[in-house]
Amino acid sequence: MYRYAPKQEIPDRELGVRFAEALASFSVDGKRILAIVPDDTRTLPMPALFETLCTELSLRSRAFSVLIALGTHPPMSRERLAQHLGPNWERAKVIQHAWNDPESLVKVGTLSADEMDALSGGLLVETVPIEVNRLVLESDLVVIVGPVFPHEVVGFSGGHKYLFPGVSGPTMLHQSHWLGALVTSPKTLGRKETPVRRMIERAAAQVPVPRVCASWVMDGKEAVGLFAGEVIDAWSAAADLSAEVNVTLVDRSYDTVLSIAPPMYRELWTAGKCVYKLEPVVADGGRLIVYAPHVDSISATHGKMIRRVGYHTRDYFLGQWERFKDAPRAVLAHSSHVKGIGTYRGGIERPRIEVILASRIPEAVCRAINLVYHDPASITPSEFAKREDEGILVVPNAGERLFRLSDGSVPDIDSL
Repeated sequence: MYRYAPKQEIPDRELGVRFAEALASFSVDGKRILAIVPDDTRTLPMPALFETLCTELSLRSRAFSVLIALGTHPPMSRERLAQHLGPNWERAKVIQHAWNDPESLVKVGTLSADEMDALSGGLLVETVPIEVNRLVLESDLVVIVGPVFPHEVVGFSGGHKYLFPGVSGPTMLHQSHWLGALVTSPKTLGRKETPVRRMIERAAAQVPVPRVCASWVMDGKEAVGLFAGEVIDAWSAAADLSAEVNVTLVDRSYDTVLSIAPPMYRELWTAGKCVYKLEPVVADGGRLIVYAPHVDSISATHGKMIRRVGYHTRDYFLGQWERFKDAPRAVLAHSSHVKGIGTYRGGIERPRIEVILASRIPEAVCRAINLVYHDPASITPSEFAKREDEGILVVPNAGERLFRLSDGSVPDIDSL
């Protein structure tokens, strides 16, 4: 496995050189190569990496194309593609994954109910068809390129997550997210061994196309590590470094947390990450304010269904399963992750924390979807700074760094 992990900023002038070294270790000559990369809701120096991919792989391969792992995110415009991949993005064939288009998908196998029972520890006992973008099957080698961060559904992002759910069909996407919600985000974040990771790896084992991976570790906007080789090995090494770089340990919980969403989160569907990564350090009964003055929509893909379902705890849905069982599972998962853990007893829902949204989504809409509204114009982030001793924490550019208590404890529904 290629490994370059100085644990400090890799200078821009080195990025292409190191990445080219990693790509040189892959057997690509004369093959049809499909590179799978993230969209622009993940921090990565994609323009530099895209140029290197095109230079190194298009010359050595028989055919080279790039598939953007959108999951259910909306397609990117030409302008956004140019910003994300660089001004020369059209030098390669770039395809955006269409998760809900049957023509773009092919079934490669099935996870049986018995397998899901074992993989999930009994949490999800259903048959799951394994569908993937057909371009994967039309290639001789898949090259996965992406960052590794703590992740609310799978534990750490990256690796085969770029197949499932990155370029998968809807059932795999919905069921994997719902399984993560059943486990709960606080018990999943920052853990390598999780039920969803086991599910993903079992599904990936049924994909009959060789795969390699270049996993990056980012510290803010700076790359600090690159691991390349067999997918599981490269991902695992990157996750180990991410656990050092992308996790902040604190000695106390906070009554108020101001979580500032970066511009790359354009809708609440992605800005929800500003809740997930900070929920573990909000005190019971505390407030988590998502400050996102640029966000004006819930979700281009799922907004209509989220308005019907609202934002609720996992136990609210489970306690009324007949009412919600036909709702898309990824929507229920997103909803419960944003609301945080809580109880539903005697017909009363009690979230552990109060989630407040300070965005351009109107107050009436927030009320309708069961979130607390706060006027973003009334918030001055600097007024929250340096007040940790008062139980107040402010986190700029939230969403990719996990905050966790240093004693290792996490919020648990059983204690509520």
